[in-house]
Amino acid sequence: MNLSRRELLAAFLGAPFAMAACRNGAARRFPEGEIVGQSVSVGHILRENRNFGVPADNWQNVKVAIVGGGVAGLSAAWKLTRENLHDFVLLELEKEIGGTSQSGTGSPVGYPWGAHYLPVPFRENTELISLLDEMQLTDGQSESGEVVIKEQFLCREPEERVFYKGRWYDGLYLHVGESEEDKRQYAEFQKLIDHWVNWRDSAGKRAFVVPVANCSTDAEVTSLDKISFAAWLRQNSFTSERLIWFCDYACRDDYGLKLDQTSAWAGLFYFCSRVRKSGDESQQFITFPEGNGRFVNHLSGRVGEKVQKSHAVVSIVPNENGADVICLNGNALRGFHCEKVVFASPMFTAPYVIRGFNENAPFTAGEFQHNAWFVANLFLKDRPKPRFPRDFPLAWDNVLYESPSLGYVNATHQKGIDYGATIWTYYYPMCHEENGRTKLFNYEWRDLADVCLTDIARAHPDIYELTERLDIMRWGHAMISPRPNFIWSGVRERAMQPYRNIHFAHTDLSGIALFEEAFYHGLRAAMEISKTN
Repeated sequence: MNLSRRELLAAFLGAPFAMAACRNGAARRFPEGEIVGQSVSVGHILRENRNFGVPADNWQNVKVAIVGGGVAGLSAAWKLTRENLHDFVLLELEKEIGGTSQSGTGSPVGYPWGAHYLPVPFRENTELISLLDEMQLTDGQSESGEVVIKEQFLCREPEERVFYKGRWYDGLYLHVGESEEDKRQYAEFQKLIDHWVNWRDSAGKRAFVVPVANCSTDAEVTSLDKISFAAWLRQNSFTSERLIWFCDYACRDDYGLKLDQTSAWAGLFYFCSRVRKSGDESQQFITFPEGNGRFVNHLSGRVGEKVQKSHAVVSIVPNENGADVICLNGNALRGFHCEKVVFASPMFTAPYVIRGFNENAPFTAGEFQHNAWFVANLFLKDRPKPRFPRDFPLAWDNVLYESPSLGYVNATHQKGIDYGATIWTYYYPMCHEENGRTKLFNYEWRDLADVCLTDIARAHPDIYELTERLDIMRWGHAMISPRPNFIWSGVRERAMQPYRNIHFAHTDLSGIALFEEAFYHGLRAAMEISKTN
C-alpha cells in the first residue's frame, strides 16, 4: 500500500507506539514465511454471476449435498451418518477442511489457525456431550449430573496473563494498581452479571445460554440488543478504564468488534452464558495444541470419503425434484443432482450462489455482516528470556494490555512442554481499521509480519532472533458481527427456515461465532432432512 513503516505500524498499533518503535528500532531480522490459506479468487467468480455448463458425464446423483466444510457442515455430515443416512457429499472450496477451526501440523506440536478452545458444555447440551464421549474426552458425571472432562484435556495452569507497562501479571482483568473506585465498579459489574446469570423468564429460560436457541426471548432481555455494550456500560455509570478495557477485550476476542460496535446483548452473553449460577466460575476450557482442529479432524474422520476438498460450489439451482449443485474443482465443473441441500456457508453468500434467491428473497442476506482478522503462527527455536526474575510465567493465553491485538496463544502449553521450541499463534482483529477487509488484502506478508513482530517485541525484545518462521492467514470473513439491532431483529429466525429444498446451517444463524452454535445448526439442519426421509 506504499506506506512508510511508521504509517504501517501507526495504522495497526497506534501512532505513539509506532513512533517509539521506529525511533528505537535496530536492524530487524525477518524470518522466513508466507501468506497461506484462503482462496479469494472464487469470491470474484461468484460476484460475476456466471452461468456454468457441466458436461453430461460429470453429473452425479446424491440424496444430500452439504455446501461448506466448516464446523456446521461437518456436524451436519456427522449427524446424518449417525442417523444412517449415508448418501451425501460434503463440498468444501478450500484445500483444508474446518473453516476458522482448522489447524496446522508442525514440530513439536500442531497449532490452530483460528478457534482454539471449547468451554465444557452444561449437562443439558446432550448432543455436544455425546460428541465428547465419542472422542473419549469425558470421565463420567459429577454428583450434580454435569459432564466431567478428563484432566489432560482441560486447560492447564497458568491459563492467562496480561502484559502491562513492562511486566506480566496473572489473569486477564488487571488488578495491579487499581484504585478503590476501580474495585467498587468491578464489584458492581459482577453484581449485574450475577443478576443476569440467575435471571429466568416465566417459562424458566435463562437470559443467556449456549446455544442461543435456548435463550429467553423475553423483551426485558432482547431489548439489550438495541444498544451497544459501550452504551450499556455508560447507562450503568461504569467509567473505570480497566473495566472498560476488560469488556472491550472480551468483544474483540469473541466477536472481532470493539465495545461500541457490539450489541449489549452479545456483550452480556460473553460473561453470563457459561456460568451455571452466581458465585460459580465460568466453565473450564477444553483445549488441545492444535485448538479446535482436533474436533474438525474427528468429525471429518467420521465421514471420510464423503468430504470433497477444493470443490467450490458456484451455483445451486432449486427445481421440483430438489436442487442441482454445481462446483468448480480446479478447472473442471462437476454437478450433483440432489434431493436436499444443507447450505453451511456464510449467509451473505446465498444470493451469489442460489439461483432465484434475489427474485423472492426468503431473508435479507446482507444483514449478515462479517469482520476480518489476520492470524500468524510463529515458530520459535526457544522461549524468550523473562525480562524480570519475578515476572509471571508464560501462560496458555498471553494478552498485551496496550495493544489492539489479542496477543498470542502458546501451542505447547497444554502438552506441558515448558522449555525449548514452541509455536505461538497471534490474533489481530481488523476492527480498528475502517474498510479493514479491503485493507487487509492489500498488505503483503512482510507488512503483516512486521506488525506482528513489532507488537510482540514490546513484551519480548528477542522475538526477532527466536522466530525461525512466521506464516500468516488472512480471514476476510472471519465471523459474524453481533452488532446492535441484529441478533433479535428477526432476520436470523427467517434465515433458519428452509428455502424450497435448501436447509441453512451456519454459526451466522446464531449471530455468535462459536463452535457450539455451528454444531447446533449443523445438527438442526441434518434432523430437518432426516425427518423427511
